[in-house]
Amino acid sequence: MASSDRIMGLSKYIVTLPGSTFSVASMVFLSFVLGAIVSALEPSTNYSLLYSIIYGGAAGFLIFGLTSIMSGAVTQPMINTLEGRHMKMKQSMFLSLLSMLIVGFVYFIGSLISSFTIYSYTIDALVYGCVIIFAIRILVLWGTSNINFFKSLPAAAAQPALILSMVIVIVSLTSITTNIGYFSILALLIKIVIASLILVVAIYSFVVIIESPMKRNLGVGGLELLSLFLAHVTEGSNSLEGLFEDMGEPIDTIIGIMAFKGKNGLKALFLSPSVHPGPIGNIGGGNMPTQLANKFEPFTMVSHGPSTHDFNPVSSKEISKIEKVVRDTLESLEYSNKAGKFSRVQSGNAKIGAQYFDNNLVLLATMAPEGFDDMDFGVGLALINLAKAKTGAKNVILVECHNAFKGDGGRILPGNKEVFELMDAVEKLQSPEKQNNIKVGCAYDPMDDVSKDEGVGESGVKVMVLEVDNQKTGYILLDSNNMIIGFRERILKHLKDIGLDEAEILTSDTHFVNALSGGHNPVGTKKQDLILEHIIKSTEDAMKDLEDVTVACDVSRIKDLKTLGPTHATELVTTISSIVAVSKIFAPLIFIIAFLSAFIWIFYWAL
Repeated sequence: MASSDRIMGLSKYIVTLPGSTFSVASMVFLSFVLGAIVSALEPSTNYSLLYSIIYGGAAGFLIFGLTSIMSGAVTQPMINTLEGRHMKMKQSMFLSLLSMLIVGFVYFIGSLISSFTIYSYTIDALVYGCVIIFAIRILVLWGTSNINFFKSLPAAAAQPALILSMVIVIVSLTSITTNIGYFSILALLIKIVIASLILVVAIYSFVVIIESPMKRNLGVGGLELLSLFLAHVTEGSNSLEGLFEDMGEPIDTIIGIMAFKGKNGLKALFLSPSVHPGPIGNIGGGNMPTQLANKFEPFTMVSHGPSTHDFNPVSSKEISKIEKVVRDTLESLEYSNKAGKFSRVQSGNAKIGAQYFDNNLVLLATMAPEGFDDMDFGVGLALINLAKAKTGAKNVILVECHNAFKGDGGRILPGNKEVFELMDAVEKLQSPEKQNNIKVGCAYDPMDDVSKDEGVGESGVKVMVLEVDNQKTGYILLDSNNMIIGFRERILKHLKDIGLDEAEILTSDTHFVNALSGGHNPVGTKKQDLILEHIIKSTEDAMKDLEDVTVACDVSRIKDLKTLGPTHATELVTTISSIVAVSKIFAPLIFIIAFLSAFIWIFYWAL
């Protein structure tokens, strides 16, 4: 798995937020409980416990619950009127709930300490808690909404301002002062302003410092990148593509094309683009296997050619360039009715399935059951050229089967021992003694009862069965991002039981299934039995669909495809990694100093 996948893996920390009703109900209940507890802790009152609970609970609701609900209601429209990421009401209410819990906890600690001392720290604790949530709200709203820092301040201040205003109103309208203690409104305002300035300066300085490397190296802000990423995973927005387009660089790559014609014309396409289906969700080429296949009327399988995250298209518009190359190639293909039987060669852990189609060769490379992931484009080209030299084939279409998930260490890069094992396997390739007529049958099942969270994308499973000289071979393609180790072998066993002589299991490496899966979501982790049932049924349907066909192959060049590219992809990963490393040291230091300074300012005044 590429380093950029580890960055996209931050999505695993994104949780599904509860609805607004839950947040509002929680604020009502918890604020009442907090007020009742603090009232019961007050040592100077002579009221009954029931009266303290009722009065304290009501005061707690007014000070914390009502103001937090009001804050959630006004924050969302305040943010949405600005030109930033759209904020949902449930997000605004949850932020208010979280902020209320923080300020409530600080308030409770201050009240608890006050119950054992002569001086009451309750109001000072309340002020400190409001300053803390002001800082947190700035970070959240500024960091996730992609709005100007100063524009985020009013929305960030809404909740603490409402809480403190409610306290002033209650004190002004009641003669009960024993629960709160005497304080000067002017002194209170001075405390709040100075403490808030301390934290505002700290936050602004921190963000400016950590953003400077990214702006200098890539021309984009870290908060902008974060907000656009969140907009994608929470709202499905593709705005992140605009940022990638500014960063992208053009490359030339290749696509293997195999076409089958039946009695009614073009029956099936099998494509192997050396373009990576990433980086995530619907961004760039994340859903390329489905998007590209849907551009063609015949049955179309889009497999995974040798490529890494360096070859992620910057936007889904780039897929049209791949489509054009395929359509142009289809117009000039020369068809034959000859094909060889499917065979396998192996060296070490490297296994290559090989099948000739006239003077063309298709290679299916896997290391299963040993784990592996993306194959570098340069490694793929080396294997293709070696196969041409060894066999004399005119065109060699290489497919990286992507069917044994290993994790971060699974990439096949120049210098890895797996490269030499694959090359040694290619050296064992033999031309078939004879070629025979070919039959092809196809089947497609969208697998609607298996979701992307369970590892299967929009294209479900596609099966193509080839029959040559009574040998039936299945090309099974799951629209998934890799496969848990062992599932391939289980599938192959069941396919033999239903009459296939040979088969290989492929995954498309779609990153459509990765939007909320931490960069890893291999098929087979969930609903393995159900997925197997779909594969078997589709294979049986494909065998029933067999008919005589002619076949043509070609490997075409895709020019000027705009991708993240090896330069910018590496620079992005390196820059973000350095920011994370610096932040681990700098963030605790600056915020501890800032919060400690605000604490001393507020409580030193109290003394």
